[in-house]
Amino acid sequence: MIHPLPGTLGIDFGTSNSAVSWAAPGGTAQLIPLEGAALAMPTAVFYNSEDLRTHFGRDAVSQYLEGTEGRLMRSLKSLLGSPLLLETTEVNHQQISFQDIIATFLGTLRERAAQTLGSAPRRVVMGRPVHFVDDDPARDALAQASLQQAAQAVGFDEVAFQLEPIAAALDYERRLSRESTVLVVDVGGGTSDFTVVRLGPQRMQQPERRHDVLATSGVHIGGTDFDHQLSLDLVMPLLGLHHLGPQGREVPSRIFFELSTWHLINWLYQPRALAQAQALWTNYAERHLHQRLMQVLQQRQGHRLAHDVEQAKIRCSERNGDAALDLTYVEAGLSAPMTVRAIQDHLQSLLARTVACARECVQRAGLAPHALDAIYLTGGSSALRPFQQALQAAFVDVPLVEGDLFGGVASGLAYSG
Repeated sequence: MIHPLPGTLGIDFGTSNSAVSWAAPGGTAQLIPLEGAALAMPTAVFYNSEDLRTHFGRDAVSQYLEGTEGRLMRSLKSLLGSPLLLETTEVNHQQISFQDIIATFLGTLRERAAQTLGSAPRRVVMGRPVHFVDDDPARDALAQASLQQAAQAVGFDEVAFQLEPIAAALDYERRLSRESTVLVVDVGGGTSDFTVVRLGPQRMQQPERRHDVLATSGVHIGGTDFDHQLSLDLVMPLLGLHHLGPQGREVPSRIFFELSTWHLINWLYQPRALAQAQALWTNYAERHLHQRLMQVLQQRQGHRLAHDVEQAKIRCSERNGDAALDLTYVEAGLSAPMTVRAIQDHLQSLLARTVACARECVQRAGLAPHALDAIYLTGGSSALRPFQQALQAAFVDVPLVEGDLFGGVASGLAYSG
């Protein structure tokens, strides 16, 4: 008889990236390598039509970008709570539901954890945002139930959930030497979540921490929304968005919204969708714009375009300088500038709504902004420089502490078990 490992696996199943951590009872959480030495990997699945294998993470993305025939799936978490989750899609001549695709990804995380631990863990704490779905408790509950079902389907006997920002707080607490009141900011690919919590070395020993959580809030805005907006504003006009046709009317915009949304791009490659896109040529006064659109769709370059927007955004933020998208695969000599100012301008509304949610969380806690001891940042999109600047302007003189952006939540989930 194989006895289960004593301890808890924490899985941060993210919209853009995922991470896994293990903690034995009373021990220190250890992040588990998922791709070589990498402790986080893109939440991506690629079904290779050439060798009929399934690829995950960076391998999945690179397979697609190299032109391998197949289906790339990303932003899977965005489907939780959506009617699309139980719909099926054709993969290598078979129908498979998006629920099963999520389970396949979770199963891979469990297998890779087992390779490190020597045995497959059976107890897991899954992270969840404050709201999977804004202002719809029924769909929110359905989203968590679907994720629990996927985890159970791949062999987890005990499945618990913890709010992702609270998990991040539990990880940060281990670095504190005195009691502090902290706003935890977790900005991932699909959601931005906030928690005001009391942390400290003495509190860490308490078995019940419910009263230390002063307030939570969340909004369904994250890195994929930033990428979506930048794609619409900076790239899609090159394919015809806002272009006035012969009758003075704009080209129908729906196709550009779908082409800027990771989990909708594949639908545009279906024969019916391609025929509808081809028929749009009558709406164009400048036919070369329509030719660019068809080049992207017929050559299945939509995910590459979305990936390039994301990478240019990251380069801009990391360097605090301008970048550019090389679009020569769409048309010779074509490029799109990505500037720091453009990111600030085009994301202004999204960033304002996100920071407003942070302020609301602090108000719910009954605190003035200056009463915070620190703002703890986690989640890859919290590194976006314009976001940090907007947050600092709202909470003047409160220090920003950047944590483990991709692994902190997973470690906290393991501790919370």
